[in-house]
Amino acid sequence: MPLETVIWQGLWGAIAILIAEAVRDIYHMVSHYWPPLMRLHNWHHRAYKKDFSPVSPDLYRQAQLYNDTPEAIVMTGALAGLAISTGIAGLWLGSLYGLGFLLAAIARSQGWLLTTDLTHEPGELTTIPGNWRVNRTYHWRHHFDDTNAYFAGYFTGLDKLMGTAVSLKGKTVAVTGASGTMGRALLNELVRQKARPIALTTSANATFEEGIPCWQWQPGAEADLREALKKVDILILNHGLNVHGDRTPEAIQTSLEANALSGWRLMEVFFSTVETSPQRATKEVWVNTSEAEVNPAFSPLYETSKRLMGDLVSLRRLDAPCVVRKVILGPFKSNLNPTGVMSADWVAWAVVALAKRNVRNIIVTINPITYLLFPIKELSQGLYFRLFTRHGGS
Repeated sequence: MPLETVIWQGLWGAIAILIAEAVRDIYHMVSHYWPPLMRLHNWHHRAYKKDFSPVSPDLYRQAQLYNDTPEAIVMTGALAGLAISTGIAGLWLGSLYGLGFLLAAIARSQGWLLTTDLTHEPGELTTIPGNWRVNRTYHWRHHFDDTNAYFAGYFTGLDKLMGTAVSLKGKTVAVTGASGTMGRALLNELVRQKARPIALTTSANATFEEGIPCWQWQPGAEADLREALKKVDILILNHGLNVHGDRTPEAIQTSLEANALSGWRLMEVFFSTVETSPQRATKEVWVNTSEAEVNPAFSPLYETSKRLMGDLVSLRRLDAPCVVRKVILGPFKSNLNPTGVMSADWVAWAVVALAKRNVRNIIVTINPITYLLFPIKELSQGLYFRLFTRHGGS
């Protein structure tokens, strides 16, 4: 067989595996909505305790027989049918891939090869949820956080596409800078997503929509919030200010405190509340660092302080005990920036929509340069931090 043919068929084989995974994910999703498959899939959800240990050996074997086995049959049959109908030999690799899952499911249903059930391995969750690949923590959320999200079996592409890679339903979300234009827009969007938002503000006279609790806090007293933050699933660090052209010592101190140091301290307090497997799986921090990380904002102190916060987040999330997202925003219309070209409500919608797709660096701007420069900056800086710093735990 010519080398070119081998390469092409090998490429089709790789595509076939991706298709097989997509078939499995679609089958799984349909199993949550179509009653005939729901009855089979319910065995799977009944089989595990919250630490992924089986409820009983018999129930576990039945789950393998009634859920995993037919799922693997569909994977195998769909790829075989595609290979036969197209005549592309490489697609048979997808069918063989599905056959491997079928044989493993049958074996587990007989009490054999139990170690092949990797995403249901019993024990504490020791890592944060995966981004592009499903790990135990990611799949744990499907069982015990929101059964109508996190459908992916190995690659998370389908969840990202559908916006089911992160569920906000029922989550308690605290937003700093809540009295500002973006803070209020985020609170409103979180309500629409059926989350439970909390307004965190330094303004004593701020009022919010009925049903949104308001917590007062002051920079320098972040530790006072620790007990309250234990009940928070997602902390959005959205506060900050812009002193524009002021360069006095007071302006320097104010900018560093508001845009970097207070947020860093609050983030560390929140990290200290991540103590259990469920918290490791569901807690998150979102940090609004601004596109000033990579572009001029014509306000040197704003740029300096925001870049400091961005660098601290990039460094700290290498070892963070939960997911940390950066939110990089372009100019939106607000009281502080009446010439902004984007609607705050639209920006808030976009931020939440991308977070639900598990995007770790959320960029919302009209400036195409940011989309080019920021990933390069984040990748190179992350590599630099890994090479020249030591792991210090969470």
